[in-house]
Order: sequence, then structure tokens, then C-alpha cells
Amino acid sequence: MKGKWLAAAIMLPFVLFFCAFQIAPMIWMAFNSFNSEAGGWGFANYQEILTSPFYRQAIVFSLEITFWSSAFGLLIALVCSYSLRQLGVSRLRTAVMSFTNMTSNFTGVPLAFAFIILLGTNGCVTLIMRRYGVLGDFNLYSKPGLMVLYTYFQIPLGVLLLYPAFDALSEDWRESAALLGAGRVHYWRYIGLPVLAPALLGTFVILLANALGAYATIYALTGGNFNVIPIRIAALVAGDLDLDPNMASALGMFLVVLMVFITLVHQWIIRRSYTHVQP
Repeated sequence: MKGKWLAAAIMLPFVLFFCAFQIAPMIWMAFNSFNSEAGGWGFANYQEILTSPFYRQAIVFSLEITFWSSAFGLLIALVCSYSLRQLGVSRLRTAVMSFTNMTSNFTGVPLAFAFIILLGTNGCVTLIMRRYGVLGDFNLYSKPGLMVLYTYFQIPLGVLLLYPAFDALSEDWRESAALLGAGRVHYWRYIGLPVLAPALLGTFVILLANALGAYATIYALTGGNFNVIPIRIAALVAGDLDLDPNMASALGMFLVVLMVFITLVHQWIIRRSYTHVQP
């Protein structure tokens, strides 16, 4: 009995902290999202989000950048994690993992400034590549440029999440598959990737959430001139001319519902994969 009271006492600060900084703001945001300055209480904010070309463009841009940067980041992180596993226990692998852990926190204004120096209009890499006709009409401040930027800060997080997942693969499986005549492609198709599928899907969902909520980097890079959902939320909360916190709450709830939907789809796919592998 004392152990239960002790556990409850230990968990109480965490529960209070979670409710104060997670549950309460979400309830406040959900409540105010139904309050429109023009029409009072109702679904006017959500109706404007779905009917306004301006907000629809922000949603489309956010989803495109989020999806493709997460997909590219996941693919590159998968290759990097597998390559690190092949190094074995060495100083090089330790150094690379330490560097990856450091760069996973290199986001926001410093990352935007670094990309401006490297790939901006007059960046050093931009000038060198344009001199040799490699870069073409690449623009860091456009949608493709933002995808490159987003993909960059997705890679370290993907590596940190996928690297432990390779512990589930046994070297004996590869040797047994080779003895039975299975090549490398067949091994990854029927053994490797199905085993890694839950980790891949989980990492992809986390990368989606990481990209959907990114604000500081894109704001520092574009000055709020690129139309994505986080920029619109910030403009509605802090703007002098278009101040509308209730609409910002509606956009925030749209992101919450979107992430809940993605998470539910992820859990459904995971359950189906586990059901199919059972004998």
C-alpha cells in the first residue's frame, strides 16, 4: 500500500505539469476555435479554413513540404543507419553518432542562417555550383529550397530513431537466407524490411510531426512570407493588422486532428502487420 502511495506521489508533479502545459492549452484552444469574431459561436472558423483559397494554399504547402521532407529524410536516415551498423563498434561510429546527436538539435535560426550562407542567393555553394552550371535556377526561398532545408533537419532525428531498430535484425537470419539461396534483395524484401516496418512507420510519423510544427527555421529564412500553417498561426496570434487568436486556435486544432488521424492510421497498419506475421 505504501508503494502505491509513493508511486502516486512521484507521479503527481508529472501529472500536474502535463495537465498544465499540455491538456489545459489544448482544451482552451479547442474551446476558442469555435468562437468567431464575425459570427459568434459555431463552425465559421473551420468553414473559412476549408473555403478560403489562402488557407487552403497554406494547408497544401505544409502537407507537401512535410510529406516529401519526411519521406526523403526517412530514406536517407535508413541508409545512414544501416551503414553505421556495418562499421561495427569503432571510434568512427561513436563519433558519427555523437555528431548526429548534436546536429539533431541544430534547428531554428542558426540552421536558417547556415543555409543562407551556403545556399542562399549569394551563398558560397550557390555561387560555386552556378559557376559550373550545376545548380540551375535553384532558389532556397522557394518550395523546393524549403524541402531541402526540412529534409536536412529530418535526417539526424531519423538516424537517432532508426539506428536502435537494427538490433531486431540478426546476422544469423542473413546467413540462413543465403544458405537457402536467397539473395540480398529477397532478404530485405521478405525479412529485413518487414521486421523494420514498425520502426520505419513510427519514425515517419514522428518526422511528420516534427516538420508540421516547424516554425522558427522557416520564419527566420523567409521572414514569414511563405504561406504555411505555422506561419499563419503566428501571424494571427502576433499580427497587428490581422490579429485573430480564435482563427489561430482553429488552425492549431486542424494540425492536432491531422496528427491524430496520421497516428491512428499508423497504429492500424502496425496492428495489421503484427496480425499477418502471426502463425
